[in-house]
Amino acid sequence: TEMTHLQAGLSPETIEKARLELNENPDILHQDIQQVRDMIITRPDIGFLRTDDAFILRFLRARKFHQTEAFRLLAQYFQYRQLNLDMFKNFKADDPGIKRALTDGFPGVLENRDHCGRKILLLFAANWDQSRNSFIDILRAILLSLEVLIEDQELQINGFILIIDWSNFSFKQASKLTPSILKLAIEGLQDSFPARFGGVHFVNQPWYIHALYTLIKPFLKDKTRKRIFLHGNNLNSLHQLIHPECLPSEFGGTLPPYDMGTWARTLLGPDYGDENEYTHTSYNTMHVKHASSNLEREASPKPMKRSQSVVEAGTLKHEDQGESENTQPLLALD
Repeated sequence: TEMTHLQAGLSPETIEKARLELNENPDILHQDIQQVRDMIITRPDIGFLRTDDAFILRFLRARKFHQTEAFRLLAQYFQYRQLNLDMFKNFKADDPGIKRALTDGFPGVLENRDHCGRKILLLFAANWDQSRNSFIDILRAILLSLEVLIEDQELQINGFILIIDWSNFSFKQASKLTPSILKLAIEGLQDSFPARFGGVHFVNQPWYIHALYTLIKPFLKDKTRKRIFLHGNNLNSLHQLIHPECLPSEFGGTLPPYDMGTWARTLLGPDYGDENEYTHTSYNTMHVKHASSNLEREASPKPMKRSQSVVEAGTLKHEDQGESENTQPLLALD
């Protein structure tokens, strides 16, 4: 039947898991999808650029088949893309900014899944070279990676785990994480993307990351907050949730250290090697030609006075401009 083609390639265990955990019922899959599709007319302000069955199904799965919730997520997905056009302008692995972030290991993606079938994403914060990668490009690379991974139906059902290693992440690096760009990341990942996040694990976080976390907590849903684990340097507490045999040695696991190029090679294929064509100079001149937007200026490697930082320049127009305390750099360095 039609329904089996929507669940094609899923193992019997996963189909059963979807039934138990997500209320997925093969017999009425089509009605569920159609009911979400029927809600689209209620939001003429949003361009729904994709409405096929397989696409809508991933939103239902991400919201346990609550149709209204699934539709709200679908609407958010396209609205986020509408409000942040610059981020999605050249949303491909070979976009210079995205490519550079991927090559630098943002994000890392482990080949094997954890014991619950979830895909493990890694971020080694200290590797963020702020003269090379803007935060926006790293966020774009993460969103693009998720976009590719979520094509896999097993992952729509099992979900993802994110581990962020803050070892050697300096105060100076942290000072670039303004509440506004963090809010942009939270909106993109928590509120606008059809993925189930089983856990976000902080490892080796310094006090200033803890302080930052406290500041962004209000933007987090309760459900998200419950899934954020601050392990500090206690790897045992991490291993209770993710088995060591699923983890590279950096996290006390039995796998070899993570090779930063792994995921970039997977995504870029044969294009992986020609990174040199984007030297800083050609990158700069390229951006001077179309420096049409604050985001692109922010992305270019030349240093900028913080007083004109991208957030204060009002790039996030959909944010309430009155929240000035939100747009101040979080950690003044003076």
